[in-house]
Amino acid sequence: MNNKALIAMSGGVDSSVAALLMQEQGYCCTGVTMKLFDNEDIGLPVMDSKCCSLDDILDAKRVCESMGMEHFTFNYGARFRIEVIDRFINAYVNGMTPNPCIDCNRYLKFGELFAKAQEIGCDFVVTGHYARIKYDEEKGRYLLLKAVNPEKDQSYVLYSLNQQQLAHAKFPLGTLSKPQVREIAEKHGFVTAHKHDSQDICFIREGTTYADFIEQRLGRKFPPGNFVDTKGNILGRHKGIIHYTVGQRKGLGLALPQPMYVQKIDTAKNQVILSTNDELFSASVTATDINLIDCERIEGARRVKARIRYHHQEQWATVTQPDANTLHIEFDEPQRAITRGQAVVMYDGDVVVGGGRII
Repeated sequence: MNNKALIAMSGGVDSSVAALLMQEQGYCCTGVTMKLFDNEDIGLPVMDSKCCSLDDILDAKRVCESMGMEHFTFNYGARFRIEVIDRFINAYVNGMTPNPCIDCNRYLKFGELFAKAQEIGCDFVVTGHYARIKYDEEKGRYLLLKAVNPEKDQSYVLYSLNQQQLAHAKFPLGTLSKPQVREIAEKHGFVTAHKHDSQDICFIREGTTYADFIEQRLGRKFPPGNFVDTKGNILGRHKGIIHYTVGQRKGLGLALPQPMYVQKIDTAKNQVILSTNDELFSASVTATDINLIDCERIEGARRVKARIRYHHQEQWATVTQPDANTLHIEFDEPQRAITRGQAVVMYDGDVVVGGGRII
């Protein structure tokens, strides 16, 4: 086999084993580490260890050397700031809750790196994601499927992949569990075998809140305002809208006769609306910026299961598509804390139907 594969090497165990499995399948592999930010970009001293650190790059390089693979490091810091960090900040400033991992996959791993693979003549981009891809002859489409191991499934954060990207992507870990991946890495003596998994949001340093990060980046504080209930009664003062997200109970700093939760953030009035837990439930979701994978368009009303956040248990729903870039999803049972800015992703069994951004 002469197919060339470009392996996204983070310096962690998953991408290390993904590279090994591709090489064992006969692919001509090249490792690439994407340097997405510098420590000073996220408020860390230059010498501190962090994701995208020199240690991660060296670990990736060592793994590649052990397999006789070339390794390169490409700097995508400027693109990462625009497409991931700035989008993250803008979402919170506008009262939404983003998922930066989705944006990173969409714009960096399967945007910039995909373009780089084509530029240097590689047939496939390979990552250590836990998901699967198959071609459906009947539909004439590439499908994205959940990982075999549901605990590690990452299909939710990959819903934005289009047909061209799926045709030229490989996820070798889709049938494996994490213990199996570590066992393979240990057997081959990889320095990454027992390396800890990276945290959810790589550019937020440990001990720093999202709000602190945003204020540091923007160089300004967000003004306090009123907590109000769903009828507009003032319940107290909040410390700035970026400190809160829908469904939050802890950290409100209020003494109230009953538990209250963030239901909505009104940026125009600088208010955080609180409600009882029962008032957090809703059955309807509208999403835009959509991507469909197993079909060109949702025709009529289609039964699916859908997830409204990464760790949400998918639930039965009916989806319709009123126009080219909008989905309307009606859950059979109301769901708690449906949040603007998050993704809603739909499934038909193990197959990802598609998804969009909740508005």
